[in-house]
This record gives sequence, structure tokens and C-alpha cells, in this order.
Amino acid sequence: MAALGSIGFSGKAIIVKLAYRYGVDAVTLIMYRMLFALPLFVSMAWWAGRGKPALSARDWVGVVGLGFCGYYLASMLDFMGLQYITASLERLILYLTPTVVMLLGWALRGQRITARHALAAVVSYAGALLVFGRELRLEGSPAIALGAALVLGSTISYALYLFYSGEYVRRIGALRLVGLATSVACVCCIVQFGLLRPLAAAQVALPVIWLSVLNATVCTAVPVLLVMMGVERLGAPLAAQIGMVGPLSTIMMSVLILDEPFTPWLAAGTVVVVLGIWMFSRAGR
Repeated sequence: MAALGSIGFSGKAIIVKLAYRYGVDAVTLIMYRMLFALPLFVSMAWWAGRGKPALSARDWVGVVGLGFCGYYLASMLDFMGLQYITASLERLILYLTPTVVMLLGWALRGQRITARHALAAVVSYAGALLVFGRELRLEGSPAIALGAALVLGSTISYALYLFYSGEYVRRIGALRLVGLATSVACVCCIVQFGLLRPLAAAQVALPVIWLSVLNATVCTAVPVLLVMMGVERLGAPLAAQIGMVGPLSTIMMSVLILDEPFTPWLAAGTVVVVLGIWMFSRAGR
């Protein structure tokens, strides 16, 4: 379950890149993804909240804030970044999330960073910079730097969600929180589209619709459930290590489906990033 969920998440970038070939923009594309995912997430929140007390006003404020930061803003920045960089580089940058959470703990709560954690973070970022530097050199375009910056912003936004969600998970429950927060993000994306692109919905190619349905189900809602069920059976540490299959599956799909080049630099950078995250997951033991 953990492996399939990670592979499902990793397919999101592939579908987004395919949809961009039909001339759709990020605002429209993310709206369709969230529109089709909204009923699934509302159902998830309802199922997880059966028989439990209603949320307090404070809890609702937290849910809205987490949904805006962790799913709306993070998704929007990610979709925008994928207009400029490869799916492989995008996945490697997103995979740095645990190190960003660690840095937030140090900066905002004064949590100590051990030497082993610091070394693991350095290794992870070295791998991502290796791939980024190679793409920047090959393309020679400032757009590569812009895309990487947008995806890094997405990583930071989602890391903030993880950093602040702990207390709400304890009070509300993980599945209920995810269902509610993602529902908030869906509404934000739909409202944003209504304000910025009110006439664009009928102008997209039919394949964009089907790709968005696939993105909303196979690459969004279903992976959420699979990963959570995997964590329930394995525990978070082991499930996180199994999740390392994510970058590898993204690269494989980007080569086979998108015809993105597979270079020694990409292979080396991926190995270094995965090694760094593996070291990070082991550093606290």
C-alpha cells in the first residue's frame, strides 16, 4: 500500500506535463484536478468524522490555514513550476520536504539539529543541486531557475503544513484532517479559477479532462488512502523508507511516457538524494 501510494503520487507530475501539451494553463489545470477530487475528499472527511464531536471555531481556523498552505498553495506553486522544469527534477526537489521540516523546527522552535541530520540534509541537497545545475547548463534558460524556485516554494509550503499539523492530527484525526484540509484547497482552486478564468472551462481539449480525472483519483485521492493505510500497518518510519520508490518511479515514467532524457547526471543526483533522505530517516534512531 505504501509503495503503490508513493507511485501514485509520483505520477501526478507526469499527468501535469502531458496536460500542458494541450495548451492549458496552471490555473485551469489545477481547477479541474481539484473539482474532480472534491467529492472524494468530502466523502473522506465525512467518513472519518462519523460519531466524532463537531470541530471548534479554533479547529476550523487551523483546518482552513493548513488547507490553504499545505494543499492549495503547495499545489499551485508545483503546477506552475512544472511548466519550466522536468518531472524528474520536480520530484527530487519535493523529496527534500523532511529536511525543510527539520529546518523549520530549528528556526521556529529552536529544535536541535544533530550532526547526522545535518550531514543527511547536505547530501540530499547536493543531489538535487547536481541535477538542477546540469539542467540549467543544458537549457541555459532563466526559466529553469524560476521553475525550480517555484517547486522549492511548494516544498516549503507543504513542509509548513506538516510542521503545524501535528496538534490537529491528535485532536481531529489524520484522515479527517486530510479530508477537510484538501476540501478547503479544492474550494480555493475553484474560486481562483472563477475569478481569473471564468470562460476558460469550455475551451480546454477533451484529453485535459480525462487526464484531470486520472490525476484527481489515481494520483491524488487514492494515494492518500493507500499511504495512510500503509502507515497504519507498518508505522511511519518504515512507510517513509518504502516511499523512496517515488522519485525512481517518477524518473522511469518521465523517460518512458514523456521522453525526457535519462542521463548519468540524473541517475547520480537521484541516488544521492535518495541516499540523503535514507540517512535522514535513520539519523533519529
